[in-house]
Amino acid sequence: MNSEEEFYDAETGLESDDSCEVSFKDALVFDNKKVTGGSSTQENGVWERRKTLPADMISRNNFSVWSILKKCIGMELSKIAMPVVFNEPLSFLQRISEYMEHTHLIHKACSLSDSIDRMQVVAAFAVSAVASQWERTGKPFNPLLGETYELTREDEGYRLISEQVSHHPPVSAFHCQSLKQEFEFHGTIYPKLKFWGKSVEAEPRGTMTLELLKHKEAYTWTNPLCCVHNIILGKLWIEQYGTVEIVNHSTGDKCVLNFKACGMFGKELHKVEGYIQDKNKKKRRVIYGKWTECMYSVDPKFYETNRKSDRKTGADSKKLKQEQSCEGEEADEMPDVQETVTVMPGSALLWRITPRPAHSAKMYNFTSFAMTLNELEPGMERLLAPTDCRLRPDIRAMENGDIDTANTEKERLEEKQRASRKERSKDKEEWSTRWFQMGTNPHTGAEDWLYTGGYFDRNYTDCPNIY
Repeated sequence: MNSEEEFYDAETGLESDDSCEVSFKDALVFDNKKVTGGSSTQENGVWERRKTLPADMISRNNFSVWSILKKCIGMELSKIAMPVVFNEPLSFLQRISEYMEHTHLIHKACSLSDSIDRMQVVAAFAVSAVASQWERTGKPFNPLLGETYELTREDEGYRLISEQVSHHPPVSAFHCQSLKQEFEFHGTIYPKLKFWGKSVEAEPRGTMTLELLKHKEAYTWTNPLCCVHNIILGKLWIEQYGTVEIVNHSTGDKCVLNFKACGMFGKELHKVEGYIQDKNKKKRRVIYGKWTECMYSVDPKFYETNRKSDRKTGADSKKLKQEQSCEGEEADEMPDVQETVTVMPGSALLWRITPRPAHSAKMYNFTSFAMTLNELEPGMERLLAPTDCRLRPDIRAMENGDIDTANTEKERLEEKQRASRKERSKDKEEWSTRWFQMGTNPHTGAEDWLYTGGYFDRNYTDCPNIY
C-alpha cells in the first residue's frame, strides 16, 4: 500500500464564485447571532452544515412488507402505495443529488490534459455516484408531479436543479452546472422497480451526460442495476450489477465497467472491473475496485500478469468447492466478504469512499452528505421554489420522527395529486413542466429531458401548488 500512487488530491479546495447571481449565503440574514435549524449552525458568518438528523430512524420491526408485496410479484412497483415506515426521509430528487457527493472528481478531470487520464477519473465519478446506496435499504419518497429540488454548494463550485417531469411513468430530470463554467452534468432517470419474491430490483433507466466545457468533451453512460435482497425474511442487503459503458463522444475513447453480481460464494460481491480503450480499440488502462470502497487504475500488462498469478493460485481450491448461488432456501444470506481491495503493483488510486459518520446506522445509513440534503434554515424559504422537496410536510414529519403525521400528510398529498389530475382530465388540459422540456440529447441523438434555464432567476409565480 505504501507504493500506491495517489492519482488525485481528495482535499480539493475551491473558492466560491463571486459572480454567482444569487446565493444562500447572501440571502440568509442572521445578525451575527447563532441560529439553529436541525443541527446546523452559523455564528459570526461561519457556516456549519448539520451532522445529524432531528430524530433517529423509525423502527420497522413491527411492520410486515409481505402483507403489501405478496400480490405484486413481477409487477412494477411505482404504482404500489407503500407505508411511510419503509421510506427514508428524502425525496428521490434529493437522492439523485447524491451523485454530486464526490464533485472533486469532476474538478480533477477538468484539470487534466490527457484524454485517457480524464476518462479514468470520469469512470471513478460514475462509480462514486452509486456508492451512497451501500446499506441504504429505505425507499426514497416518490416525487409529486412538478416537485423540484435545488442544491447550491458554493464551496464545491456548483448548483443543481431537478424536477419531476412525469408521474406515470415516473421520470425525474436534473441539471447541474459549475459556477465557474467548468462543467455541466445532467440526466433523466426512469426508475423501474420490480419485486421478485425475495428481492426488489431497481433499474435506473436513463442517460447521464457529463460535459467538460474547457475540453469540449461530452461523456454519457447509464447506471447499473440495483437489487435489495431479503425483503421478506432475513437481513436486507444490496448489490449492484450490470455493464456500464462510458463514451467520450469527442475523442472516441470508451470505458466499459462490469459491476459484478455476488456470484459463487459471494467472491464477486461489490466488485467493479473494466477497461479503457481509445478510438482504435486499444486497451489503455484497466479499472478495478469496489463501488463500496475505492477504485484503482493499472496498466493492462500489469493487470494480466497479476490475473495469471491469481488463477494459478486458486485453481486447486476451486475444484474442491461445489458451485452455489447467493439464492438460499430461506433467505438470501449476504456473503461474508472482507471489504478490502487487493492493490496490484503499479496501480493508481482514483477514488476512495468518504467514511460515514459513526451514528449513520441510526439515521437510515445516511452519509454525511445525505444528512444535509433536507435541512431548512431560517431565511431559506424565501429563496426556494414553493415546489422544493424541503417544503414537503410528509418528508419533514418523518425526518422529525413523527410517523403518524408523515402517513397522514403522504396520503393527503397523494389524494391532492389525484384530484388535480382528474381536474386536468376534465378540462382536457395537459400538464406543463416548468424547468425542463423534452428534446434531443445532442450527444446520443436520443430523446431526453433538457433544462430550459431560468430557475435561478427566482421567479416562481407560475409554479404549481402541490403541497
